[in-house]
Amino acid sequence: MFAATLFDFNGVLVDDEAVHLAAFQEVLAPLGLDVSETEYWERYIGFDDVGAFGAMLSDHGREASPERVRELVERKRPVYLAKAQAGLTLFPGAADCVRSRAKRGPVAVVSGALRDEIELGLALLGVTGLIGFVISAEDTQRCKPDPEGYQQAFARLPGLRREEVLVIEDSVAGIRAAKAAGMVCIAVAHSHPETALAESGADLVLPDLRAVTEEALSDLAGKLHV
Repeated sequence: MFAATLFDFNGVLVDDEAVHLAAFQEVLAPLGLDVSETEYWERYIGFDDVGAFGAMLSDHGREASPERVRELVERKRPVYLAKAQAGLTLFPGAADCVRSRAKRGPVAVVSGALRDEIELGLALLGVTGLIGFVISAEDTQRCKPDPEGYQQAFARLPGLRREEVLVIEDSVAGIRAAKAAGMVCIAVAHSHPETALAESGADLVLPDLRAVTEEALSDLAGKLHV
């Protein structure tokens, strides 16, 4: 069946988009910019920090040079960490899902989040020791839907075929990245409607991580002949 599992982070293991939005808003406020919740969900969800700040600045007619974007990313880092430490929401079933998959093979995280954000979330989940490696924003040049992160992860799983690697995602961009990398992708409807996830190419759409059962995975593997 599936010999390894790659988890996305934001929107899959931790429900931190509200934390990200609050951090973006705090960092952008001194520039006279305000990003609404509606605008964030419709326009910027799925971006890494570099992509989000670049798009936010450009959309509001501001300079979006690499230097300015990097400065804002570094300003946001401690703001996010402080807010997350104070109250990060963990998705129900997240820790159990990681533990279950770790019993059956290597588990890793592939995310556009910064490494220290991921490490904090994994520590709060209590699963740090089960994660073989992390591919974070610092490790890639291109964010999802580019498959670079998943391609890097596959290179660290020697001896496996791509179709033996299971990806668990929550976003359209993430699904497209996983499929472009030739991997099987389950989407959990934490952030987007199930119809949108299915239309984006997910091999299976489930309501949440608690539905990622061995029975569901076995059925999926049988249909895909994995």
